[in-house]
Amino acid sequence: MHRRDILKTLSLLPLAATSIPALAGGSTVTPVPGESPINGLSPDTSGAPPAAHRDLFAELGVTRVINANVTMTFLSGSLMLPEVLEAINSTSHDFANMFELQDKVGAKIAEMLKVEGAMVTSGAACAILLGTAACITGADKDKIKQIPNLPGPRPEVIMQKSHRYLFDQAVTTTGAKIVEVEGPDEMEKAFNDQTVMALFFNAAEKHSIPHEQFLAIAKKHRTPTFLDAAADVPPVENLFKYQKMGFDLVTFSGGKMIRGPQSAGLLFGRKDLIEAAKLNHSPHEAPIGRPMKVNKEEMFGMYAALKAYLERDHEKEWNEWLATAKHIAGILAPVPTLKTETVVDPGPANAFPSLAVDWDQQKVKITPKDVLKTLKEGNPSIVAGSHNDRLLIGVVLLRPDQVDIVAQRIKQILEHAV
Repeated sequence: MHRRDILKTLSLLPLAATSIPALAGGSTVTPVPGESPINGLSPDTSGAPPAAHRDLFAELGVTRVINANVTMTFLSGSLMLPEVLEAINSTSHDFANMFELQDKVGAKIAEMLKVEGAMVTSGAACAILLGTAACITGADKDKIKQIPNLPGPRPEVIMQKSHRYLFDQAVTTTGAKIVEVEGPDEMEKAFNDQTVMALFFNAAEKHSIPHEQFLAIAKKHRTPTFLDAAADVPPVENLFKYQKMGFDLVTFSGGKMIRGPQSAGLLFGRKDLIEAAKLNHSPHEAPIGRPMKVNKEEMFGMYAALKAYLERDHEKEWNEWLATAKHIAGILAPVPTLKTETVVDPGPANAFPSLAVDWDQQKVKITPKDVLKTLKEGNPSIVAGSHNDRLLIGVVLLRPDQVDIVAQRIKQILEHAV
């Protein structure tokens, strides 16, 4: 189950009602034969014809899916940017010292994010495990070797009860015990000699202790703080917001809206803790993080993804998403009784536009649940969402060539039910 399933119950804020057609945003680019679709440069100078296209989806019998929803791990996250694919392809032909690469990629990422230290992890869940391990072991070689079976009482990590979620298993994998608290008074009393960290799940629906108070209490007890903000961009400002607040460690997923490798993530913050996290990770040969290694292509790819994300025109991208939602609404407009509205999830996770669609089910005799089922079972398979008995069409992950396919298919299903 995806970490953001917890967010499906969040309310959606209306942005603008739409029911008129508009031009589709974006266009496809057809590569010139013999040229790279990424940078337009010929991959060789021999003049040989390009290799025949190999369709691995067909070869393995894997269904291609159009994602008209949000970033979900079971749907392979998001699609990597051209810059990321270029970084992966261009670095796959040479070896590298992984200690050096992690250090130098981390230094560049830290510079971009204006923090002391950073590293690439195998997703945000790995970052939680490594961050917890770092707080337990520091640079102590014996503890790094013994974790998760340290002698004596178990290390303790403080969390708000309303913040408990599936991914806090990454904490207990280190051998640590989670201590639940409700409100600042309980948090104050929870600290003891075994407390190693305080974890804040940014996308939790309820905070009995807000960010600033959580930080103040933890700092009073000289305990490192960790913020899980895995799916919390856009807006881009969130990449800087939480370390400015004072969190010692922060993680974001690399394979969601940053559009890096799906199996990569970012861990950044206090330099001593990042260095300790590295000691608990591959390429060291026997620490707890060894099974979660990150290959060199993913490190280069994550660096390229973050750089491209920070340099992107985010206002332009937002307007393109709105134009796509409006275009789909225009295609659906002829369906009797149909109403559309562009909505934005209040966040902090998945805070981007989607198109909400509803209709009089007495006249268009099909439910959003049945529309979703029909879309999923069709060819191509399309995954959309729903909320409060409304169909939700995500627009941020659609390729330009998929927009009309999704809109026309939904229109077809609805008109068939009239």
